[in-house]
Amino acid sequence: MARLAGAWLDSLSEDKRRAARWPFDHAERFNWHYVPRPRQGLPVKAMGAAARAALDRLLRHALSEAGYDKATGIMRLEEALGAIENRPGFRDPENYSVTLFGEPGRGPWGWRIEGHHLSLNLTATADGALAVVPAFWGSNPARVPDGYPMGGHRVLGRETDLAYELIRGLDEPAREEAVIAQSSLGNIVTGPERPDLLLEPRGLLLAAMPDGLRNLALELIATYARNLRAELAEAELSRMRAADVEKIRFAWGGPLESGHAHYFRLHGPITLIEFDNTQNNANHIHSVWHDLERDFGRDLLAEHYRHGHRHR
Repeated sequence: MARLAGAWLDSLSEDKRRAARWPFDHAERFNWHYVPRPRQGLPVKAMGAAARAALDRLLRHALSEAGYDKATGIMRLEEALGAIENRPGFRDPENYSVTLFGEPGRGPWGWRIEGHHLSLNLTATADGALAVVPAFWGSNPARVPDGYPMGGHRVLGRETDLAYELIRGLDEPAREEAVIAQSSLGNIVTGPERPDLLLEPRGLLLAAMPDGLRNLALELIATYARNLRAELAEAELSRMRAADVEKIRFAWGGPLESGHAHYFRLHGPITLIEFDNTQNNANHIHSVWHDLERDFGRDLLAEHYRHGHRHR
């Protein structure tokens, strides 16, 4: 990853390289968001062909095929959204920026790709430890109406379907414990300005589910991890297992019938996944994955510094 990030930097002119690079310890590293807004870093639309190809190689290296399709699908949704809103100039599939923090492969470093409904934040140490969160995946529309570009496509369809299957599969006593609200919460709770609002897990323990439904919940969790390339995904899932996935709780808000605003989360010792589909008549998804120890590389950087490593 360091080699590919360095190759992307090398593909840029000096002025574009200055726009893309920030010190690793700058506060900008934590300045993530998923709304369409001005951003630091270098937007895709400002990259030449060589830089775009280098970025594509970096993305394909970091993500699985499914994750790559999801990320690029979210970007392409801007075209569909522009057509739906009749504002094609406002929605731009190339208005996604890449920011690189530090020096790839030399001390702690990281990179981010971000724009409307996508924010992927990766943090690494020179010895190979890697954090991949927070990771935000959104979709507007959740299902593209027929007759528009990408008509019928659901970028986050698998996450939606697995969650509905899980909540509908619970028996009545278990469902009563899982349902924490009769309506959607209206948005994810742990957004950029409020990362620590969910301190106490609520809902139904995975340990209390029958095997089939517990496996379904684990598959839902794995859907987020497996947006990453296989070895990164397995490392994340191994961390969750070591922290005891049986202690993760599944919570639901909203009706169980499709087409209504709904919310779910999976919250345990180190895992917090939120998903909300409320806006635009329940056709607009916000979803985020946090690692409660490792967002922005907190614990791996602490370990790195305990062993006497320093920035170069």
